[in-house]
Amino acid sequence: MTARKLRSRVTTDGLDRSPHRAFMRGQGLDDEAISKPMIGIVTTHGDTSPCNGNLAEQALHARDGIIEAGGTPRQFTTISVSDGLSMNHQGMKCSLVSREVIADSVELVMRGHAYDGLVGYGACDKNLPAIIMAMVRLNAPSVFLFGGSTLPGLLNGKTVSNIDAYEGAGAVEAGLMDHDDLTRIEKVGTTTFGACPGQFTANTMGMVAEVLGISPLGTSQVPAVFVERAAIGRNAGRIVMDILQNGGPLPRDLVTRKSLENACAIVAATGGSTNGGMHICAIAHEAGIPFTMDDVGAVFERTPLIGNLKPGGAYYAKDVNVLGGVPVLVKTLIESGHIHGDCLTLSGESLETAVANAPDPDGEIIRKPESPIDASGGVVVIKGNLAPEGGFIKVAGLTTRVHEGPARVFESEEEAMSQIRSRNYKEGEVLIIRNEGPKGGPGMREMLGPTALIYGHGMGQKVALVTDGRFSGATRGMCIGYLSPEAAAGGPIGLVENGDTIRIDTGQARSIDLLIDEKTLEQRRIARASVEPPRLAGALEKYRDQVGSAFYGAVTHSGAANWPVDEVPDE
Repeated sequence: MTARKLRSRVTTDGLDRSPHRAFMRGQGLDDEAISKPMIGIVTTHGDTSPCNGNLAEQALHARDGIIEAGGTPRQFTTISVSDGLSMNHQGMKCSLVSREVIADSVELVMRGHAYDGLVGYGACDKNLPAIIMAMVRLNAPSVFLFGGSTLPGLLNGKTVSNIDAYEGAGAVEAGLMDHDDLTRIEKVGTTTFGACPGQFTANTMGMVAEVLGISPLGTSQVPAVFVERAAIGRNAGRIVMDILQNGGPLPRDLVTRKSLENACAIVAATGGSTNGGMHICAIAHEAGIPFTMDDVGAVFERTPLIGNLKPGGAYYAKDVNVLGGVPVLVKTLIESGHIHGDCLTLSGESLETAVANAPDPDGEIIRKPESPIDASGGVVVIKGNLAPEGGFIKVAGLTTRVHEGPARVFESEEEAMSQIRSRNYKEGEVLIIRNEGPKGGPGMREMLGPTALIYGHGMGQKVALVTDGRFSGATRGMCIGYLSPEAAAGGPIGLVENGDTIRIDTGQARSIDLLIDEKTLEQRRIARASVEPPRLAGALEKYRDQVGSAFYGAVTHSGAANWPVDEVPDE
């Protein structure tokens, strides 16, 4: 293996780069620092959520590792939109959009400054996939680190987390919980910096990053406040320098069809977030690999659910960490044939070699594949005439697998919430929330607000909720989202009328069908009026004009961009 050419030389070398060097000296760099590789360190640190609250501190350790290994670290930050704080209001339209803005912003800083490598810290639902997407797009030496989850709290001897506050609100409305008890949960549900502690989107994508090979194995489940994160950061700095100096694997060496299938398997095996499937498709897009909801669904179908993790199960990320982290899951899934062991890791080792010494599952938090919680994954893709391209549902913890009932149609999340809050819905109904897809929202809002209230009302498996919007990783119950095509793109969810019968089978059939004859559907299509979307301006307008179907990852560009190779000087 040989050292890689330094892109940063285009900014540091030559007579006409004297002004550039002057700017660098204004940052405190001397000749020695300017002569070394320039390594970007990006975080989403800020006061936007507890997920991001200690990332600047963690990044200092990566900085130390880069310096120790002979590099010059260059720190920068980017935005983050908290799903928790944007939930259930118009701000949620900004969440998925932020994924693209984060990826674009990292790309622009890296290209604009011609940095040689990148260490990236993400810690909230959209910034994890966003930074990984940027790394794959840039294909520079890169190491991704999930900043870790929060520690759950204790109340009356019982472990509680922020999801209990969401569902508690519904329980108070239903008269099933005292408001003072909810306040106590609110005060102890998030006890430290870090992302949500269950197998919601952040922890799901932290696992995905390890299985893709772009994160060091055994790091994602270490809680955000644990002291060992200092060593994890220093090691990341050394790894990125080693890749640069010794020709280790680049992001597109790591992100392959096999590793993408592995990523899908870890989502299914742990009952992970439904968002994971869409983000995996978007990461594949950055590598130029066609990978759709169909590919995701095929892996989900064949992968057993073995992780007994919240919200469908009983345990948290900290519990997986105690067992040995993601390598425990990977090793047992390689042995059972559900994960490809010949994929690369950052070290250049195969995945199988890298996890060879991992402990065995404990049988409670993580089961063996031969005695799974469910024979197929905790998240499945279902299709039918209501979702020709497909939709996702998390079936982990779901006891009712078939639902048939009359449709109750809402044209927006707000319209649905006004009725759900007043408990103006009935057992057996299929609640339809449409016009919330990538284009229709725009921004594909997450529906944890309505789903958590429904569950808190004790109706989580007594009604179904169907939407072309998204769900949180914390969502549970008979909730089908990401319906594609969406209503705004002419999808059949836009043709449903109140009282129509809908049948959902999340078991063997994996189907969702509107039980209306084709002639009636065609008449509705013809009669459907063309609605001019409202003028938006700003980021949401640009997003609506560019974004594609959730079936392909809700992406906004043609994929597999290339860094201009003629800017890398000969050495």
